[in-house]
Amino acid sequence: MESQRNISEFILLGFSQDPNIQLFCFMLFLLCYVSLLVGNLLILVTIQCSSLFHQPMYYFLSHLSSMDICYTSSVTPKLIGDLLVESKSISYGNCMLQVFTMHFFGGIEVFILTSMAFDRYIAICKPLHYMIIMKRSKCHLMVLAAWVGGAVHSFPQLFMAIMLPFCGPNELDHYFCDTFSLLKVACTDTYITGVLVVANSGIIALVTFIVLVVSYAIILFTLRNHSAEGRRKALSTCGSHITVVILLFGPSIFVYLRPPTTFSEDKIFALFYTIVAPMFNPLIYTLRNTEMKNAMRKVWCQIYVKRKHTNNFKTIN
Repeated sequence: MESQRNISEFILLGFSQDPNIQLFCFMLFLLCYVSLLVGNLLILVTIQCSSLFHQPMYYFLSHLSSMDICYTSSVTPKLIGDLLVESKSISYGNCMLQVFTMHFFGGIEVFILTSMAFDRYIAICKPLHYMIIMKRSKCHLMVLAAWVGGAVHSFPQLFMAIMLPFCGPNELDHYFCDTFSLLKVACTDTYITGVLVVANSGIIALVTFIVLVVSYAIILFTLRNHSAEGRRKALSTCGSHITVVILLFGPSIFVYLRPPTTFSEDKIFALFYTIVAPMFNPLIYTLRNTEMKNAMRKVWCQIYVKRKHTNNFKTIN
């Protein structure tokens, strides 16, 4: 591969070269990242330490929170660190690693959201068969399928990025290494590669989005036969899922389902699926979910009581 490239690093242009704007962005993104970590870890601990873990919906939610942390951590720490330095460089190897991890964890997250939609469809449309269809072994297989799907999606992205020759400019007009940005600085005709990237990322995002929209449309249609209380509870849960889907898929489709060109707006839209959506997921799934809020109170009260009892015991001794 050394013969196909004579650069060892890329320069990430980020959002702005203005020191004041960079300082503001540093504080904002640091706050968002800490909130994201705290919120998703809160969900993970709550589900793992409560009976909710045995329910398929929360089993998938725990995996979604894990992917949110991994997905955002592949980009955000580097972004935050770059806002404090003058030269925002990334080595060739780390750039390729970022391309892979972004698409790998992002792909897993997309397929887990699909699994969650399937779970809600069975729970609302076929409630009598729910426990038979959504048994734990089936849930394990669906999560495994999500990991396989993430790998099938990300390895072609990595392969296409590695095969690009770089021999001139190395400035990427983005805050992370993305395939479209790499195509712009590659010293070869990238039309075919661009079409393959659109087919790999854009089509997957669009098809998955359509599947999710259709599934939730069927769910909403089925709800008309339910009681008012049943509709309220189901709509609350499905509303959370739909909000997450819109936040994640809307910007993704705009960025990847179009001719392989880059716009300055891409960085703003990328913030939605790399930082904003993962940050709001904990709020969306807790503030609108009575079961989750009750479980959080119970689990964290128990942890507080146990810790207080332990401290008192140590003091006595």
